[in-house]
Amino acid sequence: MMRVGFSKDVHPLEKGKPFILGGVKIDHEKGPVGYSDGDCLMHAIAESILGAVGLGDLGRFFPEDDPKYKDYDSSLILEEVINYVTSKGYHIANLDTMISLEKPKLRPYVKKIRKRIADILDIDEKRISIKATTFEGLGIVGEEKAIICEAIVLVENDVFMML
Repeated sequence: MMRVGFSKDVHPLEKGKPFILGGVKIDHEKGPVGYSDGDCLMHAIAESILGAVGLGDLGRFFPEDDPKYKDYDSSLILEEVINYVTSKGYHIANLDTMISLEKPKLRPYVKKIRKRIADILDIDEKRISIKATTFEGLGIVGEEKAIICEAIVLVENDVFMML
């Protein structure tokens, strides 16, 4: 059985904040603001996986009112999600992502981000697509006020299981 999940996450950008994206430190003057480490890409990926298997949104499992998740490493969020769904017999067939960000340019980081995600998901990097785009100066992304990350995932399970 195959199932598809989609998610979109948006985080404001703020000067002086560390910029972590896909588990990789990005050199930039601004970084995403979030309850955890603000890793917008990890959040979108984790939530798309949860959605694919019918488990709802990220806040259900990692609530912002739980002090445990304050400044939490989002790589651990993705690890916990993938460990749970693989324990139920699911595996990732492929993952496609889109990062909308005016600056910095992500080309120098994409290979490292892809490798980091592949390691966490325990899949071949060829099953992961990391794309980036700008908003050509338009809106909150174009004005460098926010980052938007989207993820769509295909999960497979040979046996139908209710979670």
